[in-house]
Amino acid sequence: MFNLKEIISVSLILFSVIDVLGSIPVIVDFRKKLGKIESEKATLVAGFIMILFLFLGEKLLRLFGVDVASFAIAGAIILFLLGLEMILGREIFKHGSVETGAASIVPIAFPIIAGAGTMTTLLALRSAYEIQNILIGVLLNLIFVYLVLKSSNWLETKLGPGGIEILRKVFGVILLAIAVKLFKTNLGI
Repeated sequence: MFNLKEIISVSLILFSVIDVLGSIPVIVDFRKKLGKIESEKATLVAGFIMILFLFLGEKLLRLFGVDVASFAIAGAIILFLLGLEMILGREIFKHGSVETGAASIVPIAFPIIAGAGTMTTLLALRSAYEIQNILIGVLLNLIFVYLVLKSSNWLETKLGPGGIEILRKVFGVILLAIAVKLFKTNLGI
């Protein structure tokens, strides 16, 4: 059953995890290096990865003998580290070099938009929210991601370096809180 409160919660959680606004500096850098980023392609591939993992992620975990709670705790640790990375301004997760032709897919669609944090969050959300509300939350986030990718140049100009940094820190704190909640929930605390 559609639930507006769940849709809003899922959308905000995914918005914080995906953190496309915090990724604007990376997106802008790739656009400058490569000339352009294929916004449609990046958004569609990220959406495909997210929806595929939403439905098949649990089965994939079972194949490796991992339960959802353990994966969620591991994901909570990743989210915690991502939040620390955002707040402290230190790079914890290293990203490899990118070939020019694949920039819309790697690293924009994966792992910036649909990375480990997003996939972990989707599984955790699946255990707490109705699937149709999660799908709507994913769709709303993909629309926002597309708009940000399309208007990254304009956003960079309007927000400036200080505005982008403030957004990054705010969403870092939100990620830390989500990580603590996931950790507590899946440990049964």
